[in-house]
Amino acid sequence: MVAEANAEGSFPGAEGIESQFADLGEVRLHYLTAGSGDPILLLHGYAQTSHMWRPLIAELAKTHRVVAPDLRGFGASSKPESGYDKKTMAQDVRALASALGIDRAGVVGHDIGLMVAYAYAAQYPEAVTRIALMDAFLPGVGDWTHVWLMRDLWHFHFYGKTPLALVEGRERIYFEHFWNDFAADPSHSVSEADRQIYAAAYAQPGGMKAGFEVFRAFEQDASDFAAFAETKLAMPMLVLTAEKASGEFLIAQGRLVAEHVEGVVVEGSGHWLMDEAPAQVIPRLAAFFAA
Repeated sequence: MVAEANAEGSFPGAEGIESQFADLGEVRLHYLTAGSGDPILLLHGYAQTSHMWRPLIAELAKTHRVVAPDLRGFGASSKPESGYDKKTMAQDVRALASALGIDRAGVVGHDIGLMVAYAYAAQYPEAVTRIALMDAFLPGVGDWTHVWLMRDLWHFHFYGKTPLALVEGRERIYFEHFWNDFAADPSHSVSEADRQIYAAAYAQPGGMKAGFEVFRAFEQDASDFAAFAETKLAMPMLVLTAEKASGEFLIAQGRLVAEHVEGVVVEGSGHWLMDEAPAQVIPRLAAFFAA
């Protein structure tokens, strides 16, 4: 069942973007939606929520129906105890798409969201027209343990009672590390207004625990993705990576899992592509889904 909520708050391009909820059995997903036409699903990453996509939604909604959910455990979506492997999170997205009457769609994922996007395409290839992966990596594919983001391996194992106690009330301090150190320039990264929104979202009961669980699930993800990769994706794939972050690594991984890959390194940008390089990223994605 899909239930309507209040419209998303005021920001440039917010007109016409609606904030809604869908009850999907085990989970209740919040999502932003706008526009009409061929559908596109936007899947956010860690330290952010569906809110990150607001500038892209405004552009894509001119010609497409756009749906950007808060993934299981994030933002205003429900936060169950389990199910944070990306295969299951992709099944949530498929359930949402089905509830909205979307049979086939383009899919975009950034960071953790790109893992969910890949798991979606691998499980439901007939339901994906095109897929775009944005800066991070695919667990279990190729030499994935040497990706640039592994320099922060500590936080992949930062879960459980003690880490949760350490970050309670200090969510903003914790996320500042990612927003600053994964950016090409900390002063030109995630905006102050958005940092406040994300810190508050993750400070909700169960929010930090859910975030930690997506990393705890990497071992399962690696096993699932290694099996998925045995069958290459046939739909067109765009890989956007950051010059100051993942570089060519994700592009190489993309070519291991898909037959038709266009790889682009976004010059001068760090990991937060939508925030650091919107003038490069938004037109590139719009052109890819207009093709």
